[in-house]
Amino acid sequence: MSSIIRPRLLVALIILPTLAALLALAAFSPAAKANHSWGGYHWARTANPFTLQLGDNVSPTWDPYLKTTSSDWSKSSVLDTPVVRGQASVKSCHPESGRVEVCNAEYGNNGWLGLAQIWVSGKHITQGSTKVNDTYFNTAKYNTTAWRNLVMCQEVGHTLGLDHQDEVFDNPNLGTCMDYTSDPSTNQHPNRHDYDELAIIYSHLDSTTTVSSASAADKFPPAASEGNLNSRAAWGRKIRESRNGRLEVWVRGFGNGNKVFTFVIEA
Repeated sequence: MSSIIRPRLLVALIILPTLAALLALAAFSPAAKANHSWGGYHWARTANPFTLQLGDNVSPTWDPYLKTTSSDWSKSSVLDTPVVRGQASVKSCHPESGRVEVCNAEYGNNGWLGLAQIWVSGKHITQGSTKVNDTYFNTAKYNTTAWRNLVMCQEVGHTLGLDHQDEVFDNPNLGTCMDYTSDPSTNQHPNRHDYDELAIIYSHLDSTTTVSSASAADKFPPAASEGNLNSRAAWGRKIRESRNGRLEVWVRGFGNGNKVFTFVIEA
């Protein structure tokens, strides 16, 4: 072997393994993998971890699933989501400022299995609600542990500021409730990607807070929390739809950067 080739080979043997290691590290780093923020919307707060209360307005049938969802999202390094006594009317599930109300009811054959709704002022979430529709969950197809866990986990995840990781129904599951699927068996809980994304969303601190704040929603007119928010007629305009039409996002504006977003899972 020539004296020229030998040093080049030595350099290659040193550099290539190092490069491979760096690429592997980048592929599994939070910055590389986490990329499913819901438009940058987040709760304002002045410290981490923060506590976001989930108001329990659900029936005993749903209590174990809400408890599981609370436990799952509380594993995040930046937030805790304890279950507290609900303050909403079950049927309307109108939100309370600075927290998320969670409700179930027979909302009717309206096409939706679950809803997540957030009220935002600028980029800050001020209140939220999660609803699961027993009209469908009382049927044989959806009355399963897997479907109940997936929908409850996903809808609460949206109120934290998360979007879906994937919206293709018939590809392999990603092992997260933020991946929609026709087979929820392995998509019942958050995965590391979700926790990484939350860490990115809440990596900065704010000078004010919208969490547990009685004044967080004061900028909204009364109409923002009135009327039948379970109906498409009150959701404003559709701004996004998955390819198969089973996932939708709607927005209703109230001026001055104040909006209500509705994330819909179709039955």
